[in-house]
Amino acid sequence: MIQQSAEDLRRGRLTSLALTTAALDRIARVDGSLRSFITVTAESALACARLADAELAAGRDRGPLQGMPISVKDLLATRGVPTTAGSVVYRDWLPDANATVVERLEAAGAVLIGKNNLHELAYGVTSGNPHFGAVANPWNPRHSPGGSSGGSAAAVAAGLAHGAIGTDTGGSVRIPAAFCGVVGLKPTYGRVSRHGILPLAYSLDHVGPLAAGVRDAALLLNAIAGHDPRDPSSSRRPVVDFVPRDGCSIRGLRIGVPENFFFERIEPEVGTAVRGALARAEELGARLKPIRVPDMAEINAAARVIQLAEAAAVLRPLIERRDDLGEDVRGLVLQGCLIAAVDYVDAQRLRRLYRNQFSRLWSEIDYLVTPTTPVTAPEIGQTSLRLGDEQEDARLAVTRLVRAINLLGLPALSLPCGLSSSRLPIGLQIIGPAFDEAGVLILGAALEDAGMRVPACPEV
Repeated sequence: MIQQSAEDLRRGRLTSLALTTAALDRIARVDGSLRSFITVTAESALACARLADAELAAGRDRGPLQGMPISVKDLLATRGVPTTAGSVVYRDWLPDANATVVERLEAAGAVLIGKNNLHELAYGVTSGNPHFGAVANPWNPRHSPGGSSGGSAAAVAAGLAHGAIGTDTGGSVRIPAAFCGVVGLKPTYGRVSRHGILPLAYSLDHVGPLAAGVRDAALLLNAIAGHDPRDPSSSRRPVVDFVPRDGCSIRGLRIGVPENFFFERIEPEVGTAVRGALARAEELGARLKPIRVPDMAEINAAARVIQLAEAAAVLRPLIERRDDLGEDVRGLVLQGCLIAAVDYVDAQRLRRLYRNQFSRLWSEIDYLVTPTTPVTAPEIGQTSLRLGDEQEDARLAVTRLVRAINLLGLPALSLPCGLSSSRLPIGLQIIGPAFDEAGVLILGAALEDAGMRVPACPEV
């Protein structure tokens, strides 16, 4: 969508004003039922679109994002625009400066059309927001879009934005991407600045793009990646051009296929779709290598302890505001307050141990391919799932295949690999070595080029 629109813009086949007006009109038409936006910045967006058209006409080309209608999760500070974090606690907050990611999008000429709805304070996987309404999945409004970046994914899937920005602490970009049939990337920890973004868990928070295709996601990453001295966790690793070239090859690539954990307790249709994608990769010349991964259940447990403790440290001042916090978020904060210091330290010790174990995998394989989620999107309000003979807590089940990757800090891409019999998207996850987003995106683009796509989301 971004690539094609950018070309059309430069060939004079359309204008940014036309693109932006169409996006705003579509938001007005369908977002009343989707609730993917909390704030729509129509007036400033139209002004930015006119500026983009004028700059291009004058020969000032900022790159492919110039003039593109983009939205951001309402966790990112936007100067003079309400930044609510999906909570009434921040309902009246008007930041006096932009988050670094917003600054970089503006520098690239993107047109900010609004702020996306989310799970309150980014602490959950349903985007069932009690204050701004539950976000609906564009593929079936009775179903969840996932969370916490559910509004960002739903906006892209429904064609309301050409791309969006989300955050991912325990799967919050990849889960909505899988459920809504779009591409979502969690970059390596430190690759994208978190300055100006309200935190949830300091050592687990990541920022990443959501888009209709792999190359569009790469274009967004090109704009937002890179060192930021205002973020102490920001990496100084060089930034490359992340956009895969046309006709990119994966011949000879060693793809790890987990023999344990990732294909256990999943819906049969999910397993079939992901294995079909793996077969397609093999047809493209990749080598599939069965491999046993470290104890992912224990990594998940450590990640959960760290998230509970760090989120409690961030949100504890809010727990007495009973009328201002949803019960689910308040319950998680109270649970985090009970985590003992020794348990937090032990979880961090396990983190180092498993990072070392995982790093040894990369001598045997280049990338690991798994399902993103064990299920397709549950219904809104559904709290438990049946997988095989077991009944599982929906939150734990939905995060089971993604949470550990936040603890490890590795790049991970979710892209659609099929539809279930009930016409809901299925997501495939590509995990790579630290700071190898470029290679992860090449593998995703090669699969996408070979036809691994889902049809356009039906009209809402």
